[in-house]
Amino acid sequence: MPDASVPDAAQPAAGQPAGRWALFGIVWALIGLRIVGFVLFAFLVASTALLVIWIGIPLLLGSLAALRGFAKLHRRLAGKVLGTTLNEPYPREVSGGVFAQLRFRLTDRATWRDLAWLLEVQSIGFALELSALVAFLILPLGYWGSPLLLRTDAATTRLLIGPQDEHLRERIGQLETSRADTVDHSAAELRRIERDLHDGAQAQLVALGMNLGLAQELVTRDPEAAVALIAEARESSTTALQELRSLVRGIHPPVLADRGLSGGVEALALAQPRPVEVDIDLPGRPPAPVESAVYFAVAEALTNSAKHAAAQSSWVWVRHDGRSLTALVGDNGVGGAQLTPGGGLAGIENRLAAFDGRLSMASPLGGPTIVTLEVPCALATTAAAR
Repeated sequence: MPDASVPDAAQPAAGQPAGRWALFGIVWALIGLRIVGFVLFAFLVASTALLVIWIGIPLLLGSLAALRGFAKLHRRLAGKVLGTTLNEPYPREVSGGVFAQLRFRLTDRATWRDLAWLLEVQSIGFALELSALVAFLILPLGYWGSPLLLRTDAATTRLLIGPQDEHLRERIGQLETSRADTVDHSAAELRRIERDLHDGAQAQLVALGMNLGLAQELVTRDPEAAVALIAEARESSTTALQELRSLVRGIHPPVLADRGLSGGVEALALAQPRPVEVDIDLPGRPPAPVESAVYFAVAEALTNSAKHAAAQSSWVWVRHDGRSLTALVGDNGVGGAQLTPGGGLAGIENRLAAFDGRLSMASPLGGPTIVTLEVPCALATTAAAR
């Protein structure tokens, strides 16, 4: 639903209720919007009736999207009447197909509040607005009565489609879920590190100690055997060192700490079996936890591209718009990829959620596949990062 602008005369000072002349302009805008409201209501009824056939699903999704735009415009007008700002009560959109989108909209309480508000504003609200317009022409009744009617209508809009406590509770629930996922992920990482140390480096160090002990016993009796054991111990120490370095790279790669996200992603690109084009322009460095999460997300996407997409080339694009860090990873593979529960990208999605980030993927059959990562964060300047 496109935004309509309020006339200049209807622009009140910030934080102050609209004056009477501004209200006169707003009431004309509201009366005109009632025509749009009746058309929108007819589309909602028709698309609901058409749900028995496929065409009804995209029509209903489009009608609900238009309803949100229609409600957004009324929140702006109600905010001007009341001298306040009415924030949107909608949760963050989810990714997925039309069925996932429709299920999300129909299970969202804000959608049902919008529908209830549409019935109110097209009936009781219309009566209040029409009465306010007529009252403007009657003095002295209109001098006091018309603003009162409009502010009553605006207060009803704020009550029905303004920010609600359950939106805050829903947001708290999302954060609690994200925190639980992060804790589970951290516990799984600790178990993995413990297992890798036990089965890898620890076993090598134990063998190293035993070989050195045997060499110490044989050094006087059988120098050649002692030399062979010392050589074997040296190989064990080299193997243990390599495994420790590999383990450290899996926790926090040294290149990421030294050269930041740009250097880390460039190192990932060089290690890929297929050409990877890197385009990164960051005026600073994100916080270390965000940097690490985005790095491993890019690594997982590139690994999936190499293993499953049969891609001949890939690319990575990273930017910061002042509020959020956005990274796109794409390839020219066969497409058809999906976010599967328990998969690598699903784990990355949970990891990003701890920073209020999101992961989405577009992968039509035949390609291309594009994975989008977005994490709200501030960048530290290069000097500050050093």
